Amino acid sequence: MTDKFYKWLCALIASGDVHPFYCSSQWVRLSHKVLDMDKHECQLCKERGRYRRAELVHHVNHVRRAPKLALDIWYTDADGNRQRNLISVCKDCHETVCHPERLRKCSGGVPLTRERWD
Repeated sequence: MTDKFYKWLCALIASGDVHPFYCSSQWVRLSHKVLDMDKHECQLCKERGRYRRAELVHHVNHVRRAPKLALDIWYTDADGNRQRNLISVCKDCHETVCHPERLRKCSGGVPLTRERWD
């Protein structure tokens, strides 16, 4: 990532609107590469033994918290292990597994039961 692109991304984060990043040619090209790399299979469904077509690419290290990794497929974790930063996911997994806080925000209340699915 160039210094100019990084500064632009940081300015977007500061403004609270990162949508232009997801429309950038750099992101569009990279997301297509990741989808191809994962054969358009949702990696989270695949972990559970199911097949679903992936339509989105998810940042494991969210753009707002780790802008330097925004265009990196891989990263090195605290233990020195190489990990995926970008993974292909279906829409359902993106909303329910990757961003459950969005569901809580939309539901507007406390869950009806204390049941857990993990």
